[in-house]
Amino acid sequence: MSASALDQISVWIFDLDNTLYPASCNLFAQVSARITDYIARRLDLPADQARALQKRLFLKHGTTLRGLMNDYHVDPTEFLDYVHTIDVSPVTPSERLAAALSALPGRRLIYTNGSVAHARQVTDRLGITALFEDVFDIVAANYIPKPAPQPYRQLLDRYAIVPQEACMVEDMACNLVPAHALGMTTTWIRSTIDWASAGADSGDHIDHVADNLVDWLETATP
Repeated sequence: MSASALDQISVWIFDLDNTLYPASCNLFAQVSARITDYIARRLDLPADQARALQKRLFLKHGTTLRGLMNDYHVDPTEFLDYVHTIDVSPVTPSERLAAALSALPGRRLIYTNGSVAHARQVTDRLGITALFEDVFDIVAANYIPKPAPQPYRQLLDRYAIVPQEACMVEDMACNLVPAHALGMTTTWIRSTIDWASAGADSGDHIDHVADNLVDWLETATP
């Protein structure tokens, strides 16, 4: 798809983690450690067994939370509050990002496998919270994580989005597959994290590729 196709975009949908801030901030390492600790405490397991279970549940269910809900009847609110109690100071406030987002025509939304509270603490740190209409989080998605197609349809319905007029921006290439299938324009923010590139070379579901979100936004603005 040509860059000029972005002229037709009226809704901009952004992933949160490793997309609105660089993957080098490594917030996920903090979240992952909190998940391990939660599992160890909740299921009375040693740390190494908790980490192994965390990985197995993630691979089987798409998120560790979904696996804990299905297999261990964990309260999702308790889990999300615990694992997202992290230090967001590695994220640097960005006036340049705020300016680039402000320049985009139309609406701006966040779609994350995390929680609204987590999204807000990150966007508050970045200085961009007020620029977004809303956050569609894992709770709104009925705890069904990306890239399952159902929550993408829920997102479109909830905000009355015409997919051909929307652009989804993600760091995980596989999460763009359902967006493309629904007719959205897609942008992959490439990172150094290996698992984020899974599926990047298969199919035609990626319309734009960028190494830096702010640089791309500044060139994407009509």
